Amino acid sequence: MAFRKPGKLGWTLITIAALLALLAGAFVYGVRNHGLAMLDWADRTMAGTKGARQVLDGAAYGPLPAQKVDVFVPETPGPHPVLVWVPGGGWHSGTAGQYHFIGRQFARAGYVTVLAGYRLVPEGTYPRMLEDSAMAVRWTLDHAAELGGDPQRLFLMGQSAGAYNVVMLGLERQWLGREGVADGAVKGIIGLSGPYDFYPFTSDSARNAFGHMPDPGVTQPINHVRGDAPPMLLLTGDTDTTVKPRNSFALAKALTAAGQPTQAVVIKGANHEDTVKLLAAPFNRDRRQLDAVLGFLAAHGAASAPVQAPKG
Repeated sequence: MAFRKPGKLGWTLITIAALLALLAGAFVYGVRNHGLAMLDWADRTMAGTKGARQVLDGAAYGPLPAQKVDVFVPETPGPHPVLVWVPGGGWHSGTAGQYHFIGRQFARAGYVTVLAGYRLVPEGTYPRMLEDSAMAVRWTLDHAAELGGDPQRLFLMGQSAGAYNVVMLGLERQWLGREGVADGAVKGIIGLSGPYDFYPFTSDSARNAFGHMPDPGVTQPINHVRGDAPPMLLLTGDTDTTVKPRNSFALAKALTAAGQPTQAVVIKGANHEDTVKLLAAPFNRDRRQLDAVLGFLAAHGAASAPVQAPKG
């Protein structure tokens, strides 16, 4: 059978398909190499802003430049449960303003969402990242009602270094206690790809943040496990080579043994960055992680509102 050259319409379709493939490749490259800014742009473009409203941008919870929060709220009347998000970035990068897609995602799902920055290395060495995160929680409790939130339904969530921060706040009483936050005020904690048992320090990020401590063991969440800690959900990707999944497994096992049943949820095929990416459109069409998070929140007293489907 003789090969027929494509006609004018055929060449047009081939050209369109090639352009679409090129655009898709450029989009994936942009997300991978330009990170959070590209991810936020994609989420805003594909999911829009309907259902979520930003009410604060860079509001101070303390006197220092890094001690700022951005706040997103649902468009529906409250009071709503409250979620504090603490950014990742190896304790040397990561600001509230980079995670507006998180604010929109969870505001659409029915949560007053506080994105909380904190001091970063070199100023933000241990324990300053914990002191700042605790101050942000205190600020959130003080302002929850005026933002349409319910301070009796407060949850903490973070990824990577941010997961370390929120888990440490839940395990070691002194940090929230110093800010006058009562035991039991935090109803649940979600850690995504968090380092919880990482001594000896093998990365520059860990050495720069914790290497000055004469007793490094005090910096490790695994050493502060207690049976009356807030409920925790620990998610990890099985291809994460930055923070090994064993961190989540070890902490879940230790908490369960101490009397606080805890589950480590593995997202198959996900790497370290994916546990953030899966919370932004269009990647949140893979519902595995988002459904686990919303299910955990609902199970521990938060309202369960449907997430707005991405546009298109």
